[in-house]
Order: sequence, then C-alpha cells, then structure tokens
Amino acid sequence: MQTLVPAIDALLADAHVVRIPLATRFRGIEHREAVLLRGPHGWAEFSPFVEYEDAEAATWLAAAIDAGWNAPSTPPVRDSIPVNATLPAVALDRIEGVLARFGECRTVKIKVAERGQTLADDVDRVRETRRLLGPEGRIRLDANGAWNVDEAEHAIRALEEFDLEYVEQPCASVPELAELRARIHRIDVPIAADESVRKASDPIAMARAEAVDLVVIKAAPLGGVDRALKIVAEAGLPAVVSSALDTSVGLAMGAALAARLPELPYDCGLGTAALLLSDVTRTPLIPTDGTIPVAPVDIDEDALARLAAPDGRAAWWRARIARCRELLAVGAT
Repeated sequence: MQTLVPAIDALLADAHVVRIPLATRFRGIEHREAVLLRGPHGWAEFSPFVEYEDAEAATWLAAAIDAGWNAPSTPPVRDSIPVNATLPAVALDRIEGVLARFGECRTVKIKVAERGQTLADDVDRVRETRRLLGPEGRIRLDANGAWNVDEAEHAIRALEEFDLEYVEQPCASVPELAELRARIHRIDVPIAADESVRKASDPIAMARAEAVDLVVIKAAPLGGVDRALKIVAEAGLPAVVSSALDTSVGLAMGAALAARLPELPYDCGLGTAALLLSDVTRTPLIPTDGTIPVAPVDIDEDALARLAAPDGRAAWWRARIARCRELLAVGAT
C-alpha cells in the first residue's frame, strides 16, 4: 500500500489511548480500546482489534493517517447517513433494551452463529426482533463466516420466513459463498461479503466469482476513504458502509466514506456508538431518527482524560503504532 508516512514523533505527538466500556458484551469484549491521533487535518482513530497481527493492523494505521494527514479527494454527495441498529447475540429479555439505545432505526443487523449458541437461539432472537420491529422493519444477519455451506443453507432456510434483507458473510471463503449463493438463489435472500473484502489479499475476488450480491466496506481496515471507494467501484456491486465498534471519531470516517458513494441503497452500520457507555466527544454519533450527520467530531479533552487507558495498555498501543508505521514506511519505499 502506498501512503505518505509521517514520522513516528508526528504520529504520537498528540496521541491518546482510551478504554471505553461497552453497554453489552460484543465480540467477546467488555471494553473497546482505541488510539486518537491528531493530524493537520483533524482527529483520526487507530483501533484494530488486539488480536490482529501487525501486517493487518498497519492498514488501519494507513486509514488513520489518511484521515488525519490528508483530505478526501472527492466531495460528499450527502450530509446525513441512514444507519442500522446492531444487535449482539444477547438473551431474549435484553433485545428490547439494546435496540432502544439506537432510537428509531428501521433496520437491525443481528449477530448469529455465535460460539456456544445454537440455530434455535438465532431463530428465537430473529423472531423477537421481527416482533419488535413490525412487518415494515428491515432485518439483516451477520454470521462472520462461522457456517460451512450446509450449515449456512440450513440456517437461511430456517430464517427466511422473517423476511431477511440479506445475510452478511455466512461462510468464510469465496468458493463457499459462491456455492451457497447458487444453492439458495430460488429463495431470494441476498448474500453480502465483509471479511471476504476487508481481510482478502484480493478484495475483488468475490465479485469476479459472482459469489455475493453486495459488499460491506469499512474505511479503517481498507486503508481509508479513497481506497474503499476504489474497491467499491471495481467490484461494481451495491455497498453498505459499516464500522468496527469505533469511537465517534472512527464513525465519522465511515460517514465520510458513505457520503461519497454515488449510491447508498442500504442503511449503514455506523450507529454503533449506541453500544458504548461513553465516548470521546460530548456529541457522540448516536442515531437520531435513524441517521447520523456527516461532520468532523469535536473531541472532549475531559473525556480523553477520564477514559485514558492504563499506562501498560497505552505503552502497548504506542509500540504497536511504531511497528505498524515501520511496515508502512517499508511499503512506501
């Protein structure tokens, strides 16, 4: 990846490592850690999940550099973004409370195929969500690649009665997605790719294989707004912009990406500030009437101090930035 790489002193000159509690356990974690970096063009976020290796995390740093040290090359075409609610694999009696945090969103993305749960758990959770949304609401599922083809086909057939908008990354590999799509073509449930885009050495392979109907894109793991826009253009498929449990700074970068897509046929997964119990701004990007604005985020210095990660974690993140920065510098030479 080619990018202008600032010196490490410039990257860390105004860096703040925060640790934010979650409203509900998500992806196996109860706190979200992130680094806020201030560049010449404003605040940026570096927050790859802790289990990611440096080679993958370096792309997230490229996105942070792109946001804080560069300006987008294209103007926005909209000033607000419709967003979905995100429902983790919670117990039935918690669903209504979690969804209430998102306000009046018309779309819910439901996590399914959670480790330790069964398809019956998924069916119950989707059924209850449909009851709460009513017939006009939109439901999409996200399996994070956890099913094989047979499991995915069985699950989709069991869940199709709830009028699914699409199923995100039901299987892990592109060949599996292509086989699944061929198997279920008669039941009209679209297949979306997420990990097959952001974790792939060839993010267009799923489009060439006609394995999916749409793509889910995230600015940070794809290296920034401009690179994500290029991938969508090359894929030639409808796109949904999503997030990775970001602070409002990271969500603002996602909104900047969504604002620049020529078409935006789906609600975007950029409402996840509602899953945080605090944020780095006094005006977090929590959905209002199902949308978030396209605008820079004003940082609350008091929040940075209050949410500061312990010294050991801050040192870990700074060392990670230094390693990732070296990888980017090597790639730029």
